Amino acid sequence: MHPRRRRRATRRLWTAVVAGLALPLTMLSTGSTPASAAAVACSVDYKTNDWGSGFTADLTITNRGTEAISGWTLTYDYAGNQTLSNGWNGTWSQSGKTVTARNTSWNGTIAVGAAVTTGAQFTYSGSNAAPANFAINGTTCVGAHQPPITVLTSPAPGAVYSQGDPVPMAATAAAADNATITKVEFYDDTTLLGTDTTSPYTFSATGLAVGGHSLVAKAYDSLGASADSTPVGITVASGPAVVVTPTQLGVRQGESGTYDVKLSTQPSSNVTVTTARASGNTGLSVTGGASLTFTPSNWNTAQKVTIGANASGTGSAVFESTATGHAKAAVTVTQLAAAGEYDARFLELYGKITNPANGYFSPEGIPYHSVETLVVEAPDHGHETTSEAYSYLLWLQAMYGKVTGDWSKFNGAWETMEKYMIPTRADQPSNSFYTPNKPATYAPEHDTPNEYPAQLNTSVSVGSDPIAAELKSAYNTDDIYGMHWLQDVDNVYGYGNSPGKCEAGPTDTGPSYINTFQRGPQESVWETIPQPTCDQFKYGGPNGYLDLFTRDAQYAKQWKFTNAPDADARAVQAAYWADIWAKQQGKGGDVSATIGKAAKMGDYLRYAMYDKYFKKIGNCVGPTSCPAGTGKDSSHYLLNWYYAWGGATDTNAGWAWRIGSSHAHGGYQNPLAAYALANYAPLKPKSATGQADWAKSLDRQIEFYRWLQSNEGGIAGGATNSWAGRYATPPAGTPTFYGMYYDEKPVYHDPPSNQWFGFQAWSMERVAEYYQQTGNAAAKTVLDKWVDWALSKTTINPDGTYRIPSTLQWSGAPNTWNPSSPGSNSGLHVTVADYTDDVGVAAAYAKTLTYYADRSGDADAARVAKALLDGMWEHHQDGLGVAVPETRADYNRFDDRVYVPSGWTGTMPNGDAINSSSTFESIRSFYEDDPAWSKIEAYLAGGAAPSFTYHRFWAQADIALAMGSYAELLE
Repeated sequence: MHPRRRRRATRRLWTAVVAGLALPLTMLSTGSTPASAAAVACSVDYKTNDWGSGFTADLTITNRGTEAISGWTLTYDYAGNQTLSNGWNGTWSQSGKTVTARNTSWNGTIAVGAAVTTGAQFTYSGSNAAPANFAINGTTCVGAHQPPITVLTSPAPGAVYSQGDPVPMAATAAAADNATITKVEFYDDTTLLGTDTTSPYTFSATGLAVGGHSLVAKAYDSLGASADSTPVGITVASGPAVVVTPTQLGVRQGESGTYDVKLSTQPSSNVTVTTARASGNTGLSVTGGASLTFTPSNWNTAQKVTIGANASGTGSAVFESTATGHAKAAVTVTQLAAAGEYDARFLELYGKITNPANGYFSPEGIPYHSVETLVVEAPDHGHETTSEAYSYLLWLQAMYGKVTGDWSKFNGAWETMEKYMIPTRADQPSNSFYTPNKPATYAPEHDTPNEYPAQLNTSVSVGSDPIAAELKSAYNTDDIYGMHWLQDVDNVYGYGNSPGKCEAGPTDTGPSYINTFQRGPQESVWETIPQPTCDQFKYGGPNGYLDLFTRDAQYAKQWKFTNAPDADARAVQAAYWADIWAKQQGKGGDVSATIGKAAKMGDYLRYAMYDKYFKKIGNCVGPTSCPAGTGKDSSHYLLNWYYAWGGATDTNAGWAWRIGSSHAHGGYQNPLAAYALANYAPLKPKSATGQADWAKSLDRQIEFYRWLQSNEGGIAGGATNSWAGRYATPPAGTPTFYGMYYDEKPVYHDPPSNQWFGFQAWSMERVAEYYQQTGNAAAKTVLDKWVDWALSKTTINPDGTYRIPSTLQWSGAPNTWNPSSPGSNSGLHVTVADYTDDVGVAAAYAKTLTYYADRSGDADAARVAKALLDGMWEHHQDGLGVAVPETRADYNRFDDRVYVPSGWTGTMPNGDAINSSSTFESIRSFYEDDPAWSKIEAYLAGGAAPSFTYHRFWAQADIALAMGSYAELLE
């Protein structure tokens, strides 16, 4: 365990006290001495994207004072002829050279240390100098100190070195605002390798293990700011090797392509590298560089191999470059149709994603949530992963099979998921004791974490589980075949809950099952207490972590898993496309075994259709008065937020449980998966009623979208069968959907679950696929309105950059659902609060438009899909993929208190104390060793909100998939 570095953790609490004491002047008595409002203290960061005749300006306003800013007006002057076109996240105007932006109704308050962003688009001619001064409410703002710019210039991305050879690391670092660089640190992922205090900044890394490495340089300046470089991925080989770049290459019919060849280490004499086709498509051949000579002086200078494609062939071939005494290297070259630009993009990005040196995968082949480690969203560390990432890996490999004809990688991805993310029998050992007539003991959900632990209550009746017996009959097992949702891939926390093991501890090297969210809708990621899925009371308190969440007379050591239904449904969706595409190639037999496993997963996924305690669906009020369900009357036939299962670790203890979730979110539905499980024979479930259930779910999901569609076209939150998670009485007049109550933000409230445009794009993409495959009229009705709304909120700039919706705000409610006469929902409204150039969401949105345009012929949808894909490809590529910087103002919450009941004490596996003074960071002290941690320290000390460029696996996969989908349907 590393020594804990202590720092002040009370800043946010003190801020709250100060703000609470401030009174408006109107409350002072007449004749009293007026109180003076604290002077505004602020900084403004100004960034532009300029295309020569116009530009967009993004401005971040940070409150550096001691009191919140309530209502802001930003003013500044241009020196040239810059002319305002439009603005966002504020009300913008211009008078002469003076530009003014005022807050909107939703972003008028800037808390102490917090920031808001606003932006606008301008035209100009001549020069475009940045404004010299900014003011907020008439007070001139200081410029925010900019962190240094750090670039790791050596080694080159994708470089290969032989074990034992030093890896030369070099970086450039430039300080801003008259500061100077004080030192540069060099890291291998989060491990500090060395430091240099003088320019040029270099370090020779020795002793790196065989395998992939993600190298980072981090510069510090004299004013205390720091910044890390974009990671550079390299590979260390076990001996001398031939090195090729890239390892995936697309070549169009009748054209040629090249790849680079060099050696990993300096030879003592000349080395000849020969290249030839080893297998595959005979329409591809070496037309240049078949024999290359490397000398002791030019061994590290790349030479090119040229691959030519004939005019008619398709498919892939493997070319091997070999040399005596060296490990060979292979390149997969795929022959594409003459117009295959977007397939070529798919292969290029696929190559970056799957290059082991780029850091997207663990040594086991598990996709990380992101290449970068310091990232907090639903996963609270970048090298955790989710079932979502596994499902995107399956989809990515399915598209790879479509483009190349190689289905081994799709099958391999399913095997990896099955091995590491679907609990083994050893992980769920007591399922044979599960009693379907008594699936679980009721415990109410509460509004806030401080109301936990929740009291278990055996007096509340629960319904019966109608599918357990038929699943056991169909598959001859008591085990659940579904993914757990969250995994600590590098065992950073140290629980050691790798598949088949229970709390093996910090020394375990395998991926570890963990869980976080447990305490009601207000529990954000910043308020969670991580816990193991198999709790043997080895860590935490005397009862492990169990008594933080539920109150019971006594506690037993137990295991528990939670499934994210949208991920399992996406896995089925990927399997559907894999089977369709493989059969188009005459290779259906290559994937048939995996498709059967997907059908099995879909069968178990029906647990996501049930009320949490299998109570009857519809007008379910009062935990004791809402009747227990019998048969299928506890199924709402939608995809809910989760299903979960668990039991005793002692196989002689004789108990196990299963629950669903009463909450259904519009963003989780997947009609394409439902269609496949109901109508596509290879994916038909084996159980007696599985196919019929999915047929009913398909209809119900499309109705759900129609019910949730706002007057403008956006899809609202969802519905619940258990108001407030405890079968409470909803507000009078709450509209219903088959008796379930409308919930504007189902499941979680911090942030509201309905505000992210990404859920719109993800969800509508599945509707668009279903529509593209079937032409379903009801799906088209929803899509027609949604696409018109989304297009009206999308900006494609003259230079090809774009702005799409980011944060949504909702008002009103839908009409109570009447299937025979749906209401107009004229009282349900959505507005776009702010906009983004996020690449992952833009890719999902482009896919939606692509599938919709293919079936409907909508030219605008096709045009915008292409513009989004072209814009991100042309403007946002880097060595690891496609990404954009993002400002993380929410990272001020590293200091947030985590609720722990008074008197409760325990420890994390690394020794971090858990008690009533714990914060998010104090029980995750490993973050203090992260190369990016100083950004957080500077922000918590009053600096500007930090900026990160994240390479999330799901986003990179979605971008690649969007390119492949466009190539298939519209190119």
